[in-house]
Amino acid sequence: MSKSAILKSSIAKKWWMSLTGLFLCLFLVGHLLGNLQLVFIDGIDGKRAFNEYAYFMTHNPLIKVMSYITYLSILFHAIDGIMLTIQNKKARPINYVYNKPGENSSLPSRYMAVLGSAILLFIVIHMANFWGKMHFSTMPLHKETIYIPLTQNPEGEEAYYTTNGTLLAESSAVIAGETKLNIKDFTAEIQQQDPSYIKKGDNPQFAEGYKDLHSLTMAFFGHDKTKEGFPLNPMAPLAVVMYVLAMCVLGFHLWHGFASAFQTLGVNHAKYTPLIKSFGKAFSVLVPLAFALIPIMIFLSK
Repeated sequence: MSKSAILKSSIAKKWWMSLTGLFLCLFLVGHLLGNLQLVFIDGIDGKRAFNEYAYFMTHNPLIKVMSYITYLSILFHAIDGIMLTIQNKKARPINYVYNKPGENSSLPSRYMAVLGSAILLFIVIHMANFWGKMHFSTMPLHKETIYIPLTQNPEGEEAYYTTNGTLLAESSAVIAGETKLNIKDFTAEIQQQDPSYIKKGDNPQFAEGYKDLHSLTMAFFGHDKTKEGFPLNPMAPLAVVMYVLAMCVLGFHLWHGFASAFQTLGVNHAKYTPLIKSFGKAFSVLVPLAFALIPIMIFLSK
């Protein structure tokens, strides 16, 4: 058999489906651990933790490479699944006369293509609402309220939380680009202390701010009040319902897909296969359930 024939065979497609599917299961676990910070760390600590996590995920070189691998895996998994479904239909254009699918296969296994297509649609919408805005739009930066003694403002002053761990008062900051923060009138202050200082170009960069993905997420799923420059989403109840439904679809997809991936890869043992199936069923329930609880808890929070 030629190399091209092997790559085009249904066996090869099932192998690639299994490998990309298991890789995406690992991605789900990592993504879930990051998102759980939204509900399990309260107040300003939670906001800092999640925005620092989002910054790390978009700036660390290794994570960026893994992100591109994840995007390619999602596309490959979806396209490969569609091609495999079409190939199977062509191989058997007419169903058997005595066809009783309910007795021969589980419900999720018979609708894997439909479930996968629904998940792909959810991923596109989800990335447009969060990933797209994080990467391609100008978002408000992470701000906190600071209280400076001997000032005339008892309500405190807004300050940017920076990547070097300091707070820069908003009244003293100049935003350059999307996240760069400069100190206002920095040159004038230096010249007062050192007359020999000669201005060279714009004010030097003081630090970099964090895009406030935490507040964006809280505003998207929340209903209590506006969040740091993000208006409340009037469709928040619908967004929560659709997210939960998408996680139900994901659970059904994983119910069959997890154990099936190991079987396709030849991991089939009388001792270990029952454990893999049990773990897969637990994974397909607990991971989507944890994801689904996050927007619900945000919506119900005050």
